Amino acid sequence: MLAHRGAPFAPPSVTDLASVLMTSPAGRHFLQIPGPTNVPERILRAIDRATIDHRGPQFGALGREVLAGMQALFKTRSPVVIYPASGTGAWEAALVNTLDPGDRVLMAETGQFATLWKNMAARLGLQPEFIAGDWRRGADPGAIEAALIADTAHAIRAVCVVHNETSTGVTSRIGAVRAAIDRARHPALFMADTISSLGSIDYRHDEWEVDVTVGGSQKGLMLPPGLSFNALSDKALAAARRSKMPKSYWAWEEMLASNKSGYFPYTPATNLLYGLREALTMLLEEQGLEQVFRRHDRHADATRKAVRAWGLELQCLEPAEFSSSLTAVRMPSGHSEVRFRQIVLERFDMSLGSGLGKIADKVFRIGHLGDFNDLSLLGTLAGVEMGLELAGVPHSKGGVAAAMSALTAVATVASAEVRSAA
Repeated sequence: MLAHRGAPFAPPSVTDLASVLMTSPAGRHFLQIPGPTNVPERILRAIDRATIDHRGPQFGALGREVLAGMQALFKTRSPVVIYPASGTGAWEAALVNTLDPGDRVLMAETGQFATLWKNMAARLGLQPEFIAGDWRRGADPGAIEAALIADTAHAIRAVCVVHNETSTGVTSRIGAVRAAIDRARHPALFMADTISSLGSIDYRHDEWEVDVTVGGSQKGLMLPPGLSFNALSDKALAAARRSKMPKSYWAWEEMLASNKSGYFPYTPATNLLYGLREALTMLLEEQGLEQVFRRHDRHADATRKAVRAWGLELQCLEPAEFSSSLTAVRMPSGHSEVRFRQIVLERFDMSLGSGLGKIADKVFRIGHLGDFNDLSLLGTLAGVEMGLELAGVPHSKGGVAAAMSALTAVATVASAEVRSAA
């Protein structure tokens, strides 16, 4: 036995090591909730600079640059409005700029965030009609089409759909919903929420003829919370000119007038706009948005392979609607996701997403979006697998190995393609 200053040395016990892990974790915290996401150093450094005069020429250049960059991200030639607000603010802006008190709004129940948007509509004096859902599938284009066909008087003024439901890991097919509206020959506005898909899942504002798209800064854009967006259409702008809903802070008219020269009608979040410019640069540097989307697809596929290897069940039931931003995993009956996540946080300094609303304590969520790579994913999945073991959750081993095999296979193909091209 080794001695230290004359006393026998004994290795630390498992209890001692656990105590150290719980009180003084080393390394970085794994923030694997589906947003806010990890903010990369480049963006932190971009934000960490002196604030400039938001009425001066330097700011005007910054404003014009980020507004144009957001048009490219939404894949639109129409205006994009940037608010110093959370995504909830952009929800409200979409509604109050285009509708009148008492208007009927058709919405799809895809999860907690669709429910919250519906609740907001009701509080604003609108009449939301909620197409019931089981929180395991996306918006049903057929049900939307049927509701619109039945509305012969065209009293429904807007259709609102969450593109990627953050509470369930389900992605609705926005192009298919657009086609359903067209088949019904209904004039309703079409609004979509991309808060957890913008910059991580392919989205096409113009091609899918969306009238108002809602977005936020703290997920695929890799920024802290604090910026939100409305991408508009000509039809939405025409509706705004007729809208009788009260609004001031959220009004598009003044924003768009100031935005023409890169400025804002009130004090903007200048330092977050520095970060937004850097985020847009980083997304384009990754060989364009299509490569960014492929990276998210790859990590989502590897995560689902891990979940299946563990013998656990995905919350999303339709493969065509699997999210590439996050994966929601159902807990086996009788086991608490709250307790499981607490163990993962205490032992491995990793935060996972909780179950929300109707699926509270039944589902945990793994975020794999934003500033994220293969090794980040494998570390995340290792923490989940160890946590399942410590929490006594019934599962099979080998989830990390399954994900590793999937990622290695993709890397092997990519290497072969590079050699072939050379």
